[in-house]
Amino acid sequence: MADRTALEDADIGTKTHRAVVRDALGVGVAVGLSGFAFGVTSAGGGLTLLQTCALSLLVFTGASQFALVGALAAGGSPFTAAAGAFFLGVRNAFYGLRLSQLLALPRAVRPFAAQWVIDETAAVALAQPTRRAARLGFVVTGLSLYLLWNLTTLLGALGAEAIGDTDAWGLDAAGPAVFLALLAPMLKTGTERAVAGLAVLLGLGLLPVLPAGVPVLLAALAAPAVLWADGRRRGGQGDAR
Repeated sequence: MADRTALEDADIGTKTHRAVVRDALGVGVAVGLSGFAFGVTSAGGGLTLLQTCALSLLVFTGASQFALVGALAAGGSPFTAAAGAFFLGVRNAFYGLRLSQLLALPRAVRPFAAQWVIDETAAVALAQPTRRAARLGFVVTGLSLYLLWNLTTLLGALGAEAIGDTDAWGLDAAGPAVFLALLAPMLKTGTERAVAGLAVLLGLGLLPVLPAGVPVLLAALAAPAVLWADGRRRGGQGDAR
């Protein structure tokens, strides 16, 4: 009886791990293909093939990469472009705090694993029921996404150089379109949607009057503003009771 139970548990564990690998590969492939749009956008914005590939290899966080090349292409200074990309990337540090407890990786491995701490790997790992499944999801998602993102970045940059003026083909809109496609599924609550909406208003409203890159930085004020207003609203409801 004990042997039968052990075999059943092992079979359930195998099926669970297969499902984790399937889901992780699905996320890695779906998002990894977006690297092509980044390669096109970066090359069209004036970055060299080496600079474009280096961003994907070393930075490896899509939103920050698109923000950086978008600000540079619009004529922003490297400082403001890098600052906007940095603020977008700060969220990965919070993912890292949670994942460090969940995955409990050896100290020697953590610096290398940190390179893969992004939205997609965090989402897959945190959705798993066990530490082993979380580790598997993190590794498969990170590895597949990293390899495919860098490969498609290279292909996109080479393709942009081959076709010449990306604006004439309308490919200058590829970066913003992909960024919105990645962002939209993450807006699940009213507060999150309010932050996104206010950020868009600030970014677009300030774009004609401020240097390129600065509106992105000021759009970050949307989060504390919405959270403050939400806190005031909740406080008012509590007083009314």
